[in-house]
Amino acid sequence: MAGIRGYWTLAAAAIAFRILLLFCLPKDFHLGSHPEITTPLTSLRRRTSPVACSWRKVTGSSRRPCRPTQVSPFPRVPTGERAELVRCIMAPLCYCQFSGPLVLKDLKGDLLISTADFITATLIRATGKKLMLSRYKHLQILNLSKLVETSGFVDSGDFAALMYLWNPMTIVICIGSSTSPIDNLMVVMAIYGACSRIPPLAAFGWVFAVHLSLYPVILIVPIILLLGYGLDAPPSKSFLLKNSYARKNSTLAKIQVNSGTSSQTDKAINHFSWIPVLHFALWVSVWLGYVLFLSSISLKGIGSITEMFRKTYGFILTVEDLSPNIGLLWYFFAEVFDFFRNFFLIVFHVNILFVILPLAIRLKHRPCFLAFVYIAISSMLKSYPSLADSTLYLSLVTLFSNELADMQFSFFLFCGYIAVSLFSPVMHNLWIWRGTGNANFYYATGLAYACLQTILVVESVGSMLKHDRLLRKTVEAEH
Repeated sequence: MAGIRGYWTLAAAAIAFRILLLFCLPKDFHLGSHPEITTPLTSLRRRTSPVACSWRKVTGSSRRPCRPTQVSPFPRVPTGERAELVRCIMAPLCYCQFSGPLVLKDLKGDLLISTADFITATLIRATGKKLMLSRYKHLQILNLSKLVETSGFVDSGDFAALMYLWNPMTIVICIGSSTSPIDNLMVVMAIYGACSRIPPLAAFGWVFAVHLSLYPVILIVPIILLLGYGLDAPPSKSFLLKNSYARKNSTLAKIQVNSGTSSQTDKAINHFSWIPVLHFALWVSVWLGYVLFLSSISLKGIGSITEMFRKTYGFILTVEDLSPNIGLLWYFFAEVFDFFRNFFLIVFHVNILFVILPLAIRLKHRPCFLAFVYIAISSMLKSYPSLADSTLYLSLVTLFSNELADMQFSFFLFCGYIAVSLFSPVMHNLWIWRGTGNANFYYATGLAYACLQTILVVESVGSMLKHDRLLRKTVEAEH
C-alpha cells in the first residue's frame, strides 16, 4: 500500500501546468463563456465588477447586449418566455472576494482558484490515507488481511488526488474563470473534517459550502454519521458473525485465549457517539452566525440578509434563469406551462430528498461513500450544473477503487464522459452561434450526461453492497 512514487512532483507539475496555461492562452480565448464550465452561480467573469450587462434573447439563437448599468449583487431576473438572463447571482462573501474590474487582468482570482485545486487534492489524499488505514485495520480484525496482499490494493488516496489534479475537466474549469473549485474545496474540507473527527473544520466547510451553493446541505447526513460512527467499515454483521463463530467453536481454554480477540471485535463495531455531533452542531451555529454577520456587512447599503436568501437560494430553487446548461431543468421549464411550473419545481427538488433516508439507512456503515453518492445525485438534479460537479465526485469515487474493482460498465462510463465533454460545446456552438442546430441537439448531450451519472451511482452502490456481502461470505468460509 505504498504511495505513488513521485506524487508531489506530479502534483506540483499539475499546478505549474495550470499557471502556464493562464499566462499562455490568448485573451480572446474565453472558456468562461461556455455553459459546461460556468453557470450563473460560478462565473468569475460575471463577478469581477458590480457593473453587469443583461443579455436578452431576441430571435432564435441571436443575442443583443444592452448598456451596462450599476446593479446590486442580486439583480432582478426578467420574466417572459423570450427573456434570458446570463448575469451572475453570487453569494455575498464570494462577491466581495472576487469583485473589482482588474481581477482578470492581474490573475488574482485564477491563482486563488489554482491554489484551491491544490488544497482540495491534498485533502482528498489525506482522506484516502485515513480510509485505507481504517480498511486495513478492520480486515485484520476479521482475519482477512491476506486479501490486501493477494488482491494488490492500490493507494487510493494518491490516485484520487492525482485524478483530481490531472483531470482535463478540472484544468479547463480552473482556467475558465469559474469559482467551482472553491465550492469543491469547501465540500472536501467538510468531509475531511468529519473523517478526522474535527468538528470545527467539518462545520466550517459545511457552512461555507452551503453558503456558496445550497445543495451541500444534504451532506449533513454523512457528516453526522462520520462524526458519530467513524470511518467506513464492513457491516457490523460481519464482526458479530466472526465473534459468534469464535465463541461457538472454541474450547474453554481457547475461550480464555480468544477473550482479547472478542473484545477487539466488539470495539471494531462502531457505536454511535453523540459528543462529536454535539460539538459539530455548536460550531455550525458559530460559523453560521459568522457568515451572516460578514454578509450583513458586505451588503450594507446595497441589500439585506432577507434579499440575499431570496435572490440566491430562491434563484436556485425557482430556476429563474433558463439559459442553456448541461442539466435537465432549463429545457423542461422553458417548455412547461406556467400553471404547472410550481408543481414540477416541487417534484424535481423532492427527488433529491427522497433518496436521502433510504441510502442513509442502507449505507450508514460507509458514510464517506454515502457522501460521494449524495454529491453525484445532487450534481445530476441541481438547477445549474456544470462539469465541475463531475470532477469532484469522479475523484471521490476513486477513493473506493479497491471496493469497486468489480464494477461493471467502467469503460463505457469513461468513454461516455469523454464524449459528453466533447460533444456538448460542439452542439452548443451549432445551435447558438452557427444556427445550424436547435435546442434538441444540445439537450441530448444533457440527457446523455444524466444517464451516465445515473449508471455511475447505481453501479457503484451495487458494487459496494456486493463487496460487503463478499466480505461476510468470506468470514463464513473462514470459520
